[in-house]
Amino acid sequence: AQPADAAHVGGSSGLDFAQALKSHLDSVNQMQDRAQQLEEKFAIGDNSVSLSDVMIASQKANITLQTTVQVRNKLVSAYHDIMNMQI
Repeated sequence: AQPADAAHVGGSSGLDFAQALKSHLDSVNQMQDRAQQLEEKFAIGDNSVSLSDVMIASQKANITLQTTVQVRNKLVSAYHDIMNMQI
């Protein structure tokens, strides 16, 4: 199998693992950026941003990041389990 085939997920879907991972990480990054922008607007006194908006955006970004880290940990653990299997 070619290296590109090794990363392919789901047969005919056309979505490979690397693309799915990059898409998810981009989404996490956008949530982090959005939360930071709201925090900055609130800090300078922008009346269009409430404290609750800032807190909700920050918590969403935090939860998404924590979930991503936990998924990464599970993937690394699975990878180590597979590498330690005896053939």
